[in-house]
Amino acid sequence: MKSFDELTTLLHTGRIDRRTFLSRAAALGATTAMATSLLGKAGQAATPKKGGHFRIGIGHGSTTDSLDPATFENAFTQFTGMGFRGHLTEVAASGEIVPDLCEFWDATPDAATWTFKLRQGVEFHNRKSMDADDVVASVNHHRGEDSKSAAKAILEPITDIKTDGKDTVSFTLREGNADFPFLMSDYHVAIMPAKDGGVDWQSGVGTGAFTMEHFEPGVRMELKKFANFYKPNFGHFDSCEALAIIDAAARTNALTTGEIDAMDRVDIKTVHLLKRRPDIRVEETSGTAHFTFAMRCDQEPFKNNDVRLALKYGLDREALLQAVLRGHGVLGNDHPIGRLNRYHADDLPQRTYDLDKAKFHLKKAGLTSLTVDLSAADAAFAGAVDAAVLYREHAAPAGIEINVVREPNDGYWSNVWMKKGWCAVYWGGRPTEDWMFSTAYAKGAAWNDSFWDHEKFNQMLVAARSELDEAKRRDMYVEMQRIVSDEGGVVVPMFNNYVFAMNKKVQHNEMGANWALDGLKGMERWWFEG
Repeated sequence: MKSFDELTTLLHTGRIDRRTFLSRAAALGATTAMATSLLGKAGQAATPKKGGHFRIGIGHGSTTDSLDPATFENAFTQFTGMGFRGHLTEVAASGEIVPDLCEFWDATPDAATWTFKLRQGVEFHNRKSMDADDVVASVNHHRGEDSKSAAKAILEPITDIKTDGKDTVSFTLREGNADFPFLMSDYHVAIMPAKDGGVDWQSGVGTGAFTMEHFEPGVRMELKKFANFYKPNFGHFDSCEALAIIDAAARTNALTTGEIDAMDRVDIKTVHLLKRRPDIRVEETSGTAHFTFAMRCDQEPFKNNDVRLALKYGLDREALLQAVLRGHGVLGNDHPIGRLNRYHADDLPQRTYDLDKAKFHLKKAGLTSLTVDLSAADAAFAGAVDAAVLYREHAAPAGIEINVVREPNDGYWSNVWMKKGWCAVYWGGRPTEDWMFSTAYAKGAAWNDSFWDHEKFNQMLVAARSELDEAKRRDMYVEMQRIVSDEGGVVVPMFNNYVFAMNKKVQHNEMGANWALDGLKGMERWWFEG
């Protein structure tokens, strides 16, 4: 245990009880009076009530959805998956990484070998005891040569997995990674029962707060409280029901008429109407989700960084934030690291709309004017086409003519993203700097949608990954954010808030912002008022 703050987080997340809190606080040097005071402050969170049938409308879902976590690519499967399965670790509401199916973990000094001690007495829904073999099989489910898992890339650095008895698992990495416990919280890497040399994902059996009772892909999922859930302070509802309601107006109507208790993806254009209702509460969290305009740096004219800078200075971000998100977000600074991230570069000067600088960089690139295509569709993000049109208006006075190409929503991600020279993109972000940079900015990364290759950045990315000195690591990630902002191939105008709504009878404590809906943990963490 490193600090009293972390100790408080463990109490809030149900990892320790009051007695353990007091004993560990004493071990950290707290007097009896101080430990009791800390306990009082830690216990100020609301006390949950048990019972009730919780219904939520989710603006995602497809008939092709599967119970295989390797395939989870939309909010419906991600949110429900967190309800019926557990993970080795989880991101607490505070943003810290904490144990989930493990008790604790240790790392070698080079951060290349990580050992997890598993919780004792955890049961799957089929009453099988969870053990180290289940963890190994679940992680290997994403690592096979023929795996199509979305988590394959983040687990690729694992070179070996070993068990020591039934309750200890060790992972050896190709190189050190100080953020490895964060990767184990990914919604794809759920722990499932080992079976026949693989895992049983087909049944939906997990260790989560709820058992999966019925699943109709693209329509609904019904779940029931699991009596032997290993976290007694969570999983408060008797049962839950998730409905795929793609249309925002239909979702909103279902909430206002009482057909559902909560909904995600509130329509920003009508959020003010919801706020007027006395029985509805609109919730908002700001995390790592962001919008970008990605330029292919392997194609002209985007090979020239002065052209990229001219385009960055030619955008009025504040106007875009108000027009597209109506203020429900924060300004971006042309890098993907959000304010929630641990090493966010708070002191990096905010890039502003500056036509003189845009003209300066055009001239430096040897140009007096520039004509470029910008592909957009609302499939990228709600309001993407409007954003592109506004961008065109902002840049025009600098001699930049942006031809907005309105692409079809259908097939946008397969036919436009990473295909066209410049396009609108939505990113959910990632909980750590390394995870985000390695996914979309490292040389050769599968989702490096700007096709960017910066030698110093790539060297620092590897060095920072295994650096355990917090001060040195922060300096590295701050410098990397500066490099991406000044030399990268993406315009990042804004970070969007997660905006969702619920009936006021639904209660919660502090909410996580690492993903939507309380870090996708709403089913496990929320409750009805008494």
